[in-house]
Amino acid sequence: MKRASEFRMAGANVLRLGILFLIALVVGIVAACSTRTEGAARGPRQPGAGPGSASYKHGLVVAQEYGVGPTRYWIFEPADPKPESAPVIVFNHGWLALEPKYYGAWIDHIVRRGNIVIFPVYQDGLRTHTSEFTANAAAGVRAGIARLKAEPGHVRPQLEMVAVVGHSMGGLITANFGAEWKRLGIPQPRALMCVEPGRTSAMPKSASVQLADLSLIGKDTLLLTVAGDRDRLVKDEDAKRIFKETTKVAPENKNHILMVSDDHGSPVLVANHLAPVGLNLRYTDPAAAGTLSHWFFEQMEKRRLRASENGGDGALGMAVDALDFYGTWKLFDGLSDAAFYGRNREYALGNTQQQRFMGKWSDGIGVKELQVSTIP
Repeated sequence: MKRASEFRMAGANVLRLGILFLIALVVGIVAACSTRTEGAARGPRQPGAGPGSASYKHGLVVAQEYGVGPTRYWIFEPADPKPESAPVIVFNHGWLALEPKYYGAWIDHIVRRGNIVIFPVYQDGLRTHTSEFTANAAAGVRAGIARLKAEPGHVRPQLEMVAVVGHSMGGLITANFGAEWKRLGIPQPRALMCVEPGRTSAMPKSASVQLADLSLIGKDTLLLTVAGDRDRLVKDEDAKRIFKETTKVAPENKNHILMVSDDHGSPVLVANHLAPVGLNLRYTDPAAAGTLSHWFFEQMEKRRLRASENGGDGALGMAVDALDFYGTWKLFDGLSDAAFYGRNREYALGNTQQQRFMGKWSDGIGVKELQVSTIP
């Protein structure tokens, strides 16, 4: 009876966290919508070269979902031209963001640079307990790799080049992958990026993914923990915790990053919990229809379209902007390039000018730089 009671309490707390998550998204959207100013400076365009840029090797992305339930997964492969093989990026989504469409712009960017992306769904709505998330995600990754290796027609995975990125709850799963890859039966990640991870402080503990022994992550792993200065949902506590508990990672191989909001121009750049989201409706998942998150984002997309039809920018806080190009996208591109090929490290690590730079507004004023720390 005690166990059943604990599970009911955990379920209530998970639902509470989900409601807080959606409230945070609404707050971010309202902030983005209420600050558009005619004649104000416009935000930076996507750079033409280097990490975060639109310099792509491939013109198309081939996407397919496989499996059922909480261990289902998506595979995204580069095409036009189709390579014989490619590195593997595991992308772990946030709580209840079951459809890759929420991160579709970022996924497209990663794949068109020449990578395979495996997107494990890891939960079946509210029916899946948080204690199962890491194992479910690993099961999706194992199945995806097996399919890529055995099924004709796929780009073959280069398993010596694997990196993992995750947002929110997925950031915790990403850290666990780095610590428990051997037990989970997945390839060892050479790079990890935990974006706005959280939140392990939820009570009871069973209401959130709990972190593994992060001292198991090896010294040569490249690691970034990323927080947003207006992330009111998870703040920076777990980003800092992951950074501090990865004690074996060499100091020169890891940084803690704070993305900084900037309202100099319009639309404003808001580094809240919504910042990594960039929609691509091609990646809608019919299996997620009817879930809380599906309904919420469906309403937001309707609002975005109405705003666009009425002459607004239609962003509603979910647009791709400098926080993507020069923030999360650039950082992860540089991190994975450094891990796989030994290049572009200065865009991800070392508190360099290339790492901190966030582009310029159309009037020539620089966007507020990333804040980089080795002792957060």
